[in-house]
Amino acid sequence: MIKHIVMWNVSGDTPEQKRHAAIMIKTKFESLIGQIPGLKTIEVGLDISRIPYACDVVLYSEFEDEAALRCYAEHPAHAKVRADLEGIRIARHQVDYVC
Repeated sequence: MIKHIVMWNVSGDTPEQKRHAAIMIKTKFESLIGQIPGLKTIEVGLDISRIPYACDVVLYSEFEDEAALRCYAEHPAHAKVRADLEGIRIARHQVDYVC
């Protein structure tokens, strides 16, 4: 199994704008459930700590294997989510690992 974790900071001039952006990311990525073969789990969390070095959003997902993760990366539904969120995510950190 592969675990894929991504964290983002989002754009917005006010806390309300940032919260709206974070909710949009959560909604879009959670819409992928059941659409991509090999995607076993996807969970999106919104930061509540509001500490200066925290990211705004985290995505946790599990894939059957590396081939499934590659399929996800190239899948049209995932590509549409990325396009819909263009400019909303302003910083990105990622870790993929085998467990």
